[in-house]
Amino acid sequence: MKGVMISNLMRKRGLYLGIVPETGAARNSTTLLTLDHDLDILPEAGRRLTVAELAYHVDDLAGRLWAAGVRPGERIAIHKAANFDVWVLATAAARIGAVPVMLSPALDGATVGALLNRLDQPHLLTDVYKLDALADVPVADLTKRVISVTGARPGVASLTELAGSPRVQPVFQALDEPALITHTSGTTGLPKLVVHTPRTQRARLRPQLFLLSFMRKRETVAIHVSFVHSRMFAAMALCLSKAMPVLLMKDSDPDEVATFFLKHRPGLIEALPNSFIEWEGLTDDPRKPFASVKYFSSTFDAIHPRTISRLLRSSERRAPLFFQIYGQSEVGPAVGRPYLRKSAHRTNGRCVGYPLPGSAKVRVVSRGGERPSEKNPGFIEVRWEGLAKTYFGEQERYDANLYGSWWRTGDVGYRTRRGCLHMLDREADMIPGVRSNLEIEDLVLSRLAELSELVVVPGATLEPIPVICTNNDQPLDPDRWRTAVVEFPQLADPIQIPQAELPRTATLKVKRIELSRRLHEQMEERG
Repeated sequence: MKGVMISNLMRKRGLYLGIVPETGAARNSTTLLTLDHDLDILPEAGRRLTVAELAYHVDDLAGRLWAAGVRPGERIAIHKAANFDVWVLATAAARIGAVPVMLSPALDGATVGALLNRLDQPHLLTDVYKLDALADVPVADLTKRVISVTGARPGVASLTELAGSPRVQPVFQALDEPALITHTSGTTGLPKLVVHTPRTQRARLRPQLFLLSFMRKRETVAIHVSFVHSRMFAAMALCLSKAMPVLLMKDSDPDEVATFFLKHRPGLIEALPNSFIEWEGLTDDPRKPFASVKYFSSTFDAIHPRTISRLLRSSERRAPLFFQIYGQSEVGPAVGRPYLRKSAHRTNGRCVGYPLPGSAKVRVVSRGGERPSEKNPGFIEVRWEGLAKTYFGEQERYDANLYGSWWRTGDVGYRTRRGCLHMLDREADMIPGVRSNLEIEDLVLSRLAELSELVVVPGATLEPIPVICTNNDQPLDPDRWRTAVVEFPQLADPIQIPQAELPRTATLKVKRIELSRRLHEQMEERG
């Protein structure tokens, strides 16, 4: 009865992260979670957990956080080594009504310090490795208290020592109160802190629940998403509510990924676009690690049709499907579209899809007075109840993106007569004389299989410079390049760099502005 009551509360009021495991256990206590790594906070738990065991651990850790002094409504920044226990700890904090603030382990010390300062005396939940990395940051002055997941430091509370603390009843915020804070990728500067509420998080599940309704049978779901990303919380809520076995992945190394997939045979893979790009070479692996996959799902960032086509062709399931959802941290899922095996390679990669049932309303407005079209792309704007509540500590910055009730995404594009939204570029990445950087990248990558990455950025005089990476960093044949880009005479000569040198965000997006800046500096040094 308790599980039913919680489920009803979750449905009627919003998504409450602190009861997600408990609700999942009420649905099916034996649903299995399999990890490719050990939990830092619970190494004894092993790599296979039932959802009932997960719910027990979340309840236990919630009691420990309460004993450490964390209280409802207080912010608790979670910044530790990448591990699924980041989600577990955030869920435990949410269970006692605190507001978890997810700070990527990829952030540098100065950025973490700036965000802690903006959060105005939060608790900090971390580990000794991150504390050492923050040695130059006045952590004690910027936080209410510091709590360590592993190890000990003077003046730092230890969750390990608080084992056995009394359990605490769940605490529920009001529907529109802050419940979770994540941050943007920071491609244009210091990341923004995005505030989510129970209402906004619940709204974001609707279009994805609609898509899951088309699955004919329960599939094992592999998730490879940053543990601090808002998508991680949505994915876990969906999987546990549907009692789908989950594979939780930290490792992105293609060989390790192939071994993990061959052992556990997922039917659905949820990953960020750049993870799929990194695994593209596995489509030629004779072991066929994607053979069992019926559904591929990717959200938020652009993904190239070549990658989609190769993944679909590598599946041995009947009529496999790749579903791409366009959105952003502030918006959630806005539009989406399916890709089919027979036609994916012919698809226009700039067509990001159509509105989903229960999802956002999308419009394109003029940038210069002319009606938005393919030749005159406009600003893409979104409106719905899934829109994030604010940027923490930066209300004016948030309000600057609102036009009435419409949120301006920062992307430019147009809609076809059939209603398909085409996203051409981020406004900040547009280059004079280039219709779409992303379009060029899609087309050239489809023609040159030896390319592993291509990014078009502006040079010192705003000339479009293609930065290329190749498989195994092999030299690129100049003649093949010239043939592939013959209809793009405005492109400068390509600059080849090792893929490891591409500056990336925590979600592996290329930092285009940073890459352009580096190229400028290198050109200046050469005279």
